[in-house]
Amino acid sequence: MNVVTSGLNSADAVLVTVTSTRGSVPRERGAWMLVFADHASGTIGGGHLELQAMVRARQMLAGEPVEPEQSLSLGPALGQCCGGVVSLAYEFVRESDLESVQSRLAARRLPVALFGGGHVGRAIVDALSLLPFDIRWIDSRDEIFPAKVPAGVTCEHSDPVQAAVRDLAAQSRVLIMSFSHAEDLDIVAACLARLRDKDDLAYVGLIGSRTKWATFRHRLQERGFTAAELDRITCPIGIPGIVGKEPEIIAASVAAQILQLARDRLA
Repeated sequence: MNVVTSGLNSADAVLVTVTSTRGSVPRERGAWMLVFADHASGTIGGGHLELQAMVRARQMLAGEPVEPEQSLSLGPALGQCCGGVVSLAYEFVRESDLESVQSRLAARRLPVALFGGGHVGRAIVDALSLLPFDIRWIDSRDEIFPAKVPAGVTCEHSDPVQAAVRDLAAQSRVLIMSFSHAEDLDIVAACLARLRDKDDLAYVGLIGSRTKWATFRHRLQERGFTAAELDRITCPIGIPGIVGKEPEIIAASVAAQILQLARDRLA
């Protein structure tokens, strides 16, 4: 949502954050938006709640006295029938501090590592980039990544590709869909080894059929991994019951599954 307001210092901003909620509300605690003189990024839920917060933030930008905390009831007065109560905090951010604030906000995003730059990988990156994830996109092939990628996505060439598993961020959600079954197998094995050593990957998902996974299980058992360790791998990936092999359908199903697994951390 963009609201144009003239006469304010466009270099500075106000960070509006949902600090607490009670009852039915449009966004959760921690939701935020950065309000500038002529635009805003992020959202605290839209509607009159957000419009009123923008007005208050721009009053702060203009130097007017504004209380840094506000409690709003989402009833008839705001034209929203949620019925809950939202508490907001307003933090003035100077241009010189904007980069550090944006880094602080980005740190709230959960890490995802996606191995594979093919059509399905691209569709999943596009879907996840709109969600609260920090995405590391990895492939062994040169020049496989598009010239432009969404914000929050880092592209990485790794050969051998499984070497990248070693320094993934803790609690990464790992999605494996390389161009080669041999690479997929090596990546899965590297993830299992890291789980055995550190147990710090939140999810490891492998694209493919149950037949593919049965073959992989046998080969991984030959490498010394136990049945209990192999049960940590999700294959096929995605929400059960969603059919279709088009990349966009797979991406929607996988994004929904990752969100389900992340709901406690994102709440």
